[in-house]
Amino acid sequence: MNREEHDRLALDKHRAWGGKIEVTTSVPVDTAEDLALAYTPGVAAACLEIERNPEASYELTRRHNLCLVVTDGTAVLGLGDIGPEAAMPVMEGKCALFKRFGDVDAFPLCLKTKSVDEIVDTIYWLSGSFAGINLEDIAAPRCFEIERRLKERCDIPIFHDDQHGTAIVSLAALLNALKVVSKSLSEVKIVISGAGAAGISIAKLLLAAGAKHLILCDRRGIIAEDEEQADASKAEIARLTNQDCLHGTLQDAIRGADVFIGVSAPGLLSTADVATMAEDAIVFACANPVPEIYPDDALAGGARIVATGRSDFPNQINNVLAFPGIFRGCFDVRASDINEAMNVAAAKALAEIITVEELSETCILPEAFDPRVKTAVAAAVRAAAVASGIARKPCEAGTQAAVEEV
Repeated sequence: MNREEHDRLALDKHRAWGGKIEVTTSVPVDTAEDLALAYTPGVAAACLEIERNPEASYELTRRHNLCLVVTDGTAVLGLGDIGPEAAMPVMEGKCALFKRFGDVDAFPLCLKTKSVDEIVDTIYWLSGSFAGINLEDIAAPRCFEIERRLKERCDIPIFHDDQHGTAIVSLAALLNALKVVSKSLSEVKIVISGAGAAGISIAKLLLAAGAKHLILCDRRGIIAEDEEQADASKAEIARLTNQDCLHGTLQDAIRGADVFIGVSAPGLLSTADVATMAEDAIVFACANPVPEIYPDDALAGGARIVATGRSDFPNQINNVLAFPGIFRGCFDVRASDINEAMNVAAAKALAEIITVEELSETCILPEAFDPRVKTAVAAAVRAAAVASGIARKPCEAGTQAAVEEV
């Protein structure tokens, strides 16, 4: 099936589905007695209990398992700023993935504003109805400010999947790729193409995990601290990376590099470019649907391991490996935040799913439908939340060993 046929089928399916999620009741409402308990007058008892203790909302309502998936429609997939209405199919799809892969109930909300103040206020005003917030497809650099301000105001986890989900899966893939080529994270030279939400977050998480030699490139070339940057997020990452203060193009940056991670634009790398990298080079070309370089071309240039964001090539960097399990773990212990320690723990747990026997050049990550993923990621996040002191509910006995390890 070619792309045109696939798009036509998808459109027909969406028209037939009329949406990918729905609200259903979880209690009986078939008799007068049912109504008296689930609604008036019985519901008043639950309301008054929550009035006395707002934390009871987690026990007396579905809030304990409910995540808000929210966007302004400004950076939807590779489609760009298509608006809130056009973003709804993606948000519904995200909610379906939350349920399928994390047993998390999620509700989509598409906001008709691009104002940082209005977005932050709206989400904060709604936050008392949810156990967590998943920010989605919000353009950089506004996404950084929105997340930062919400974390300051809200007492529930705030997670921008385009940033942290991508970073977590990328780190997991890199940890396993480095095992295959017998290299160390602290020693390899890493080049990231793309200094938007994903690229900057990948860089920060790699640094937190122990990377030391890291260069970011945007469309102008290598980002350096001694050059004026377009926004505060780039200025911050310039201070943390490129310690030798190199200048030049992407091609200059990857010369001799051990790792290339692309979250940027199609066709930026050639086979000849990859040939200038170090021996046993690792190439993650994650621009989607057209990567920075296709796997066959990267391998022809001497790359040992290649990953993309696509499902039709080996080693897919797929966010669905991260966010459902992360929120599952957060909700299990009623975490008040998602911090760096939890993100690193999730990445390491994801990497460790792949056994020594399974690990190879074409198997550095589990597949999305691998049943081990949700369990491993959720357990690691629960343990890290407890160790970080942000869990507000006791950890289950079955995860206590993991907590002690952390």
